[in-house]
Amino acid sequence: MTPIRRLAFVVNAQKSGAPELAADLVALATGAGVAVKFSDTYPVPAGFLAGHDACCVIGGDGTLLGVAAEAARAGVPIIGVNRGSLGFLTTFSADDIRDCFPTLLAGDFQITHRALLACSTGDGSGDLALNDVLIKAKVNSRLVGLEVTADGELVTDYDCDGLIFATPTDSTAYNLSAGGPLIHPSAEVIALTPICPHTLSNRSIILRAGVKLVVRNLSADSTLLVTCDGQRDYRVAGREPITITLATERLPLVQRRDYAHFAVVRSKLNWSGGVATREKV
Repeated sequence: MTPIRRLAFVVNAQKSGAPELAADLVALATGAGVAVKFSDTYPVPAGFLAGHDACCVIGGDGTLLGVAAEAARAGVPIIGVNRGSLGFLTTFSADDIRDCFPTLLAGDFQITHRALLACSTGDGSGDLALNDVLIKAKVNSRLVGLEVTADGELVTDYDCDGLIFATPTDSTAYNLSAGGPLIHPSAEVIALTPICPHTLSNRSIILRAGVKLVVRNLSADSTLLVTCDGQRDYRVAGREPITITLATERLPLVQRRDYAHFAVVRSKLNWSGGVATREKV
């Protein structure tokens, strides 16, 4: 890959060790002649990443989600450094990044591209989501009725606590917690997972790339809350349509050349059994 000559940093100062790690990496970058831009606030404003070769995000997956939409629009790859908990997106540990940062700056890395969702409401509000679009009643304690159509065909009416529309990236996040499937990040699909549906027969549905999903409120006395990646909220009243599709944009994500998706899944989710048994043979 091309060497990094202009690098933006986005740092979650609330994460233990993040400011100190950022200072070390900034020193390494400037020492290598790399122009550096710094922010400790997120989501980042429009245009923040313009003209940069990459963005180093130091925090947790939530910090990265605050940068993802802008990075996807600008086509700027993200280097995710984990100072949070699981870190499925922020795949570099503090030790990893200190060891390999000079080679990353020199262009020794691979880029994978993650799908995003495009969500819009009836009044034109909406955004991109790397993980998920969540639709639920504005009042948390209320069951809500939701109608879902796919390319104009009725999927079903849901009585539930809400619906998760998930990318493959979210298959290890909220979608997983709600009982949804694990999906390989390169798959071009959308997972629709109901939250506590009021029937035993409602399960996740995997929908193809290119599908246009429309959700309408069937509960006349409820206002819907639509959330993109748990960070940007929109209110939808009445039966205004909420439209969800796979976005044309993709998020470029920097990874080491030896990155292996299922090795990360096994480690983060503490999988055991077959791998351990095979290694003993």
